[in-house]
Amino acid sequence: MPNKNKSVYICGLCGFENAKWFGCCPGCGEWNTMNEEPLAARSASHKSVSGKQKTQIYQLDSIISDTEVRYHTGLKELDLVLGGGIVKGSLVLVSGDPGIGKSTLLLQICEKLSAGKKILYVSGEESIQQLKLRADRLGVKTGNLFFMCETDCGEICSRIASDAFGLVIIDSIQTMLVGELASSPGSVTQVREATAMLMRTAKSGDIPMFIVGHVNKDGNIAGPKVLEHIVDTVLYFEGDRNHTYRILRAVKNRYGSTNEIGVFEMTDAGLLEVENPSLTLIAGRPQNTSGICVGCVMEGTRPILAEVQSLVAPTSFGNPRRIADGFDYNRMSMLIAVLEKRAGYYFGNCDAYVNIAGGLRIEEPASDLAVAIALVSGLKDVATRYDALAFGEIGLAGEIRAVSNCEKRIAEAVKLGFQTCVIPAHNYKKLPSKLKSQIEIYPARHIRDAFDAISVK
Repeated sequence: MPNKNKSVYICGLCGFENAKWFGCCPGCGEWNTMNEEPLAARSASHKSVSGKQKTQIYQLDSIISDTEVRYHTGLKELDLVLGGGIVKGSLVLVSGDPGIGKSTLLLQICEKLSAGKKILYVSGEESIQQLKLRADRLGVKTGNLFFMCETDCGEICSRIASDAFGLVIIDSIQTMLVGELASSPGSVTQVREATAMLMRTAKSGDIPMFIVGHVNKDGNIAGPKVLEHIVDTVLYFEGDRNHTYRILRAVKNRYGSTNEIGVFEMTDAGLLEVENPSLTLIAGRPQNTSGICVGCVMEGTRPILAEVQSLVAPTSFGNPRRIADGFDYNRMSMLIAVLEKRAGYYFGNCDAYVNIAGGLRIEEPASDLAVAIALVSGLKDVATRYDALAFGEIGLAGEIRAVSNCEKRIAEAVKLGFQTCVIPAHNYKKLPSKLKSQIEIYPARHIRDAFDAISVK
C-alpha cells in the first residue's frame, strides 16, 4: 500500500520526528520548532548513508596500533583540553558564541601543524580573500595550508579522499549541505547527514577533522542533539565579549578528560595562551576592601585561584535582590540561608550581589567557603587579609566539609605568595608537615570560625 504521507515533521532543536505537525514539540517541549521535510529527500538520505559495500571484520590481535597517536597543536592549552593533542581520525566540534574566537583558534594551529602535513581549511561563510586577510593578521605563513570555499559536502569529502590531507577544518557545519536532500542548509536533516558524511570520511581515511558549530540564543549548539553524539569531542568557547579572556572547555571527550580547561587572551594578533591563569585572575584586586575573598577551585588537574567579590547593601525594595555572576544563583541563596540560620548573619533587609572577577564561572562546591566569607565581609563591612585565601564545601548545618586535592590547592597558594589559608579541619589532619611549615593554615569546622581567622582585626 503506498504511503500517503509525502512529508515528515522534524523538530529543529531535538530532532523529534512525526508524521503530523505539533505546535509544541513532544520531545523537548519547545513551541513552533516542527519543520516540514519531504519524505522522498529523507529516504534518499538514508539510502546514501547505508551503502552497499560489505564491511570487513578485524580480529583484535591482527590490529596494529600506530605509535604516533596524537598531533601536538603548538598550543599547550588546547592540547591540555584535548587530552594531549589531536587524535588521528577524530572528529572535534568547536562551538561558541559569534566572534568568540573559534575560527581564529583553528587558523592559528595551522602554522604549527603544517610542518610535514597538508591542511585543508574549508569555509562556507568567507571568501578566499577574506581568509587570506585573516591569515596575514594572525601571521600564518605556510605552503601546506590550502583553502577551499565550498558548501557541497559530497564534493568536499571527494577532495579530502583524493588528496592526502593531514588535517581538515570545516567552518561551519551549518553552511554544509548534502545534494540528495531538499531541505536548506542549517536544517536538522542537513546538519545531521553532513556530519555523518564527514565522520565516515574522517574515520575511513584516519584524518583528524575540526568542525565549527554555531550556537542558538540559549547558548546550545544549533542543530539536532545527535550532532554532539556523532562527534568524538565537543569543545565550548566561553567568555564575555566585554572581557579579553576566553575559556575553552571540553564537555565531551572520548580520548581524554572533560574536566580540563584552557585559558586564552584575545588580542589584535589572535589568541594568546595564559600559562598561569591564577596569577592573571587575581591580579589587580583591591586591598583593605570589604567583600573580597580569594578561593581555589580545581579545573581538572589544575588548581586555579579566583577572586570572589560581593556587595551587600540595604535594600530599597520590599524583597531583597539576589544576583550572581559567574556563580550559581541557587547555590548563593542556599549559602545566605545557612549564614542566617547557623551563623547569625542577617541578610533579610539587604541586597546581595556576587561576582567572580575575570569572567570565570566556578561550579565546584569547594568555592562555597570563599563565597560565604565574601558575603559576611560585605555585610559587616570588614575587609579580609590580602594574603589569605579559603576553600571548602559548606553543608546545611554550617559545617565545613573536606574537599579533594587539598595539597595541590595549598601548593598553588604558596607559589603565588599567599601567607594564610583557611581549609576544612578534616583536610588539615592529612597534610604533610613540610607543607604546614610553608604557609599559615587555619583548620575550620564551622563557618563562624572561618571569617574570624582571616578578617582584618
